[in-house]
Amino acid sequence: MDLSGILSISGYSGLFKLIKQTKTGFVVESMHDNKRMQAFASSKISTLDDIAIYTEEGEEHLKELFRKIFKKEEGKETISHKSSDIELKTFFEEILPDYDKTRVYTSDIKKVINWYNILVAKGLIDLEEDKKEDETEKDSSEELPQNEELNK
Repeated sequence: MDLSGILSISGYSGLFKLIKQTKTGFVVESMHDNKRMQAFASSKISTLDDIAIYTEEGEEHLKELFRKIFKKEEGKETISHKSSDIELKTFFEEILPDYDKTRVYTSDIKKVINWYNILVAKGLIDLEEDKKEDETEKDSSEELPQNEELNK
């Protein structure tokens, strides 16, 4: 699951796919209606890869949170982001029990759930791809056995 090309733009609802960079900002495409628009460099733009949720111990990246929701919902969409505040908080607490309740607002929970549902509907959350990435990282991090004669 590569979230680096998926953007959240302050002042606009939903998610956007990065199409290209221009001199004054970016050309993006709405994941809701596939309409293209210009996002200016002065706008607050965040990639989903860079966003994390505060926990009591530190932070939880969105990618990990989406994995947890995906496993709980067995790859399907979850509750609506328009559900009641109590339902949203209860659901979020099941997924991330140690989230910081003083710094994570209901509006943040709504965004996360809305974003998750958008990504699932577009087929952009894939745990199989993550397994391949993990295996590749393990393979590259394994050290080769050293020849003892070279160390003498």
